[in-house]
Amino acid sequence: MKKIYSILTLLLVLFIFSCSNSSNDDLIITPPNNNNDVTYTNNVKSIIDNNCLNCHTNPPQNGAPMPLTTYDNVKEAIQNRGLIGKIESGAMPKNGTPLSSAQVQTVKDWQTGGFIQ
Repeated sequence: MKKIYSILTLLLVLFIFSCSNSSNDDLIITPPNNNNDVTYTNNVKSIIDNNCLNCHTNPPQNGAPMPLTTYDNVKEAIQNRGLIGKIESGAMPKNGTPLSSAQVQTVKDWQTGGFIQ
């Protein structure tokens, strides 16, 4: 039994030391989120499609005041209709699950980055 423990201990020590690496050459460093990386097509459209189109279709349903089916619709809603404030407060989506803080931040980053399509 003592021999098995000795072998297991040796294997454990070898495993621990074989997994170390002092080289920084193979490290992958993810750059910080850049607002310019957020686009309507790649990031915002899926958030809107999955959370807003129950009401904001074209034509709008359930008392929604406007559609959010296109890039221009969403951009206009942010610029002139307070869309970000409504999703931040949880007022929208009405009768739905509020957007996560990451989803809200994505929409805000899109605005800050200049509404890249």
